[in-house]
Amino acid sequence: MDLLLWRHAEAVEGSPDHARELTQRGVKQARRVAEWLHEHRPKKLRVLASPTVRTRQTVSAFTEDFELAPALGPEGNVADLVAATGWPDSGGACLVVGHQPALGRLAALLLSGAEADWTIKKGALWWFTNRVRDGETQTILRVVMPPDLV
Repeated sequence: MDLLLWRHAEAVEGSPDHARELTQRGVKQARRVAEWLHEHRPKKLRVLASPTVRTRQTVSAFTEDFELAPALGPEGNVADLVAATGWPDSGGACLVVGHQPALGRLAALLLSGAEADWTIKKGALWWFTNRVRDGETQTILRVVMPPDLV
């Protein structure tokens, strides 16, 4: 399975939190990563997004074919992300557009085996895959793509 974690791009400050929109810089960040994704996307990609305005705007730079997943909202946690995506046993690929701290904690769990407060930069994409070797499931970090390097 491939699991792509995309943190929403830069958003305005304020409240209510769920209604915050992307800044002009955030729109550019989302477009850059979306362009990269169009060139490198895995086949049969399922796309899930938090229902917040900023995540919907981020994912819309890439596709309009996505599912809103309330469990991926700002209050979500690692267990919510794993349950929504089916990691690591689902086939194909899943792109999650979500929030800190859950995305960073999931990245830490996948790479180190324990949740930790890791930060995924706004607008950045982390791409994981897994494989089984000698009966052991291995997690592989394929890409870390911050929007300013696209």
